[in-house]
Amino acid sequence: MRVVEESGKTVDEAIMKALSTLGIKRENAIIEVLSEPAQGILSFISNKNARVSVRVRLEPAQYMEEFFNKIMEYMHISGSATVTEDEEKLSIDIKGKKSALLIGRRGKTLNELQYLASAVLRRQFAGWNKMVIVDVEGYRQRREKTLKQLAASIARKVSQAGREQALEPMTPQERRIIHIALQDHEDVVTYSKGEEPFRKVVISPR
Repeated sequence: MRVVEESGKTVDEAIMKALSTLGIKRENAIIEVLSEPAQGILSFISNKNARVSVRVRLEPAQYMEEFFNKIMEYMHISGSATVTEDEEKLSIDIKGKKSALLIGRRGKTLNELQYLASAVLRRQFAGWNKMVIVDVEGYRQRREKTLKQLAASIARKVSQAGREQALEPMTPQERRIIHIALQDHEDVVTYSKGEEPFRKVVISPR
């Protein structure tokens, strides 16, 4: 657990320094005042500053585990969220009864939760830039299989008709699946167009 000590002319100043060093918000900090600054007439004859110890309450993986467990509790979903983190990404795997409620039609709710999780982490932890992946009961793997089948089917139609076709808006991860699936196709090429969150893949004759 990360912890730092900082000093300042006031307790608040010392706390703000510590929060900045840790890159966290005050609500995610455990604060201990080690010493108060000199008060009253003593402030003129003493240079004693306030000193605080600030500890991170929850690191990113722990923060997301608590965050999603609270969401499930609010939605009356019996289950749990398991969070793993490596150098490139943070993955959240949700399992439980009625967890399909978190997926939504074609993964719309799941994608929105993934976007929300990424936004929360960027807000709570300064400099956060890792990819965030949220999955429910292996839905992402099933979705990847479906997207690959869709890519092959649309590629055949485009090749036969000689006209490009745009797919429905997708997340960056889903668009990447389409691009990779068709990157070596002899008859078609792919590109993305539009702005998030409505950016989509276009399959075009080569």
